[in-house]
Amino acid sequence: MKELIGSPGTISGLFLRISQCAFAAASIGLMASATGFSSYTAFCYLIASMGLQVLWSFGLACLDIYAFRRKRDLLNPVLVSLFVVGDWVTAMLSLAAASSSAGILVLYARDLNFCKSQAYLPCNRFEISVLFAFLTWLLVSISSHVMFWILASI
Repeated sequence: MKELIGSPGTISGLFLRISQCAFAAASIGLMASATGFSSYTAFCYLIASMGLQVLWSFGLACLDIYAFRRKRDLLNPVLVSLFVVGDWVTAMLSLAAASSSAGILVLYARDLNFCKSQAYLPCNRFEISVLFAFLTWLLVSISSHVMFWILASI
């Protein structure tokens, strides 16, 4: 079988998982450091979703390191199907959280001009956090796409 970029147990797979983990952690850090984020359910959902993504990506990155160092093959059909389901679930949660948070930002920043009238509200941090959430989703969707094709070829 041809090795795909982002396959488990490879350097590209490890880089993909570490990037997912880093972007999700950055999204959490920026959102949690902004004052008043807990007043909005969508922002709390973003933190919860990105927290799950950090745990999932970190766990798979550790598994990639183990497989890479021990020269193990992670292309077992049962293991790959677990990766596919986990990536699909976290991808859907990440997209939903990023989209709902972006919707709240558009409503307050553009439609209601709430960010201009409320000087204490850190809208820039909210926007950057949502951007990192979308970048996390993009990386997870790449990973889930690769895992699906690996599962289909096994």
